[in-house]
Amino acid sequence: MRPRFFALIAAFSLAATTLSAQYSGCGDAQTPCDVEGGTYHMAIPRAEVAKGIVIHLHGAGARASGLLKSGLARGAAARGYVFVAPEGYHPNSRFVRNWSVRANGSSFERDDAVFLRAVLADVRRQTGLTEEPVMLAGFSRGGSMVWDIACHDPSFATAYAPLAGAFWNDLPEVCSAPVKLFHTHGWNDRTVPLEGRSFRNGQVVQGDVWASLKVLRETNGCDARQPERNSYEGAFWFRHWTDCKAGKIELMLHQGGHGAPQGWSGRMLDWFEAQTG
Repeated sequence: MRPRFFALIAAFSLAATTLSAQYSGCGDAQTPCDVEGGTYHMAIPRAEVAKGIVIHLHGAGARASGLLKSGLARGAAARGYVFVAPEGYHPNSRFVRNWSVRANGSSFERDDAVFLRAVLADVRRQTGLTEEPVMLAGFSRGGSMVWDIACHDPSFATAYAPLAGAFWNDLPEVCSAPVKLFHTHGWNDRTVPLEGRSFRNGQVVQGDVWASLKVLRETNGCDARQPERNSYEGAFWFRHWTDCKAGKIELMLHQGGHGAPQGWSGRMLDWFEAQTG
């Protein structure tokens, strides 16, 4: 491995501790790991026995390697999780680095549900983490991809944490199975408004977050439309659907726009660990 790899790992308080004899040392910003269909980046925690895997999907136009410097990458590593950042790649898309989110009027070269399965399988092979819990998080278009995976491939992860992204139209009538999902959104988000917005003269429409939540409530068997309880902490407002027949839904709203509020990664990881502890 090159010297820059060790410098990067030190910067994140990580070490190239081999969790499995299969670990190849790939994953730093300059040397992504290769799987069929694309690449991903990975950071290994200092602990010899990791607690699980946290996967984060970047927003449209962003680079997966940049997520290695994120607060979520540092937080996940500090708690003993392998952090994984797959690369969305669709060269014929408006944004080359994008995700194949289901939407009317959209088509993509790669099925990212298949690609992400390949990424997870390779991470498990390299690290030996075959049974440990998995969190799938994502921002903006990455957040919408998280909703798609949660709905159509719910066994992919233990829990899901979309940020500033939801279904696109047409929304599914029902999802495949109940899931645990922690959705975060900015009250003043104008890029992905809570009510969604349309493009190409209405041919492509961002889904309504409230409608997305309704689909998942029905899938989870939340007989009461309203949440079991509401709460707030300073600038954050929460709605908790925890009394459903299966799964859990948490909605966290903040006063900001299209981005992660301060402390998001820590709150999300706290929630994830509460589901798996």
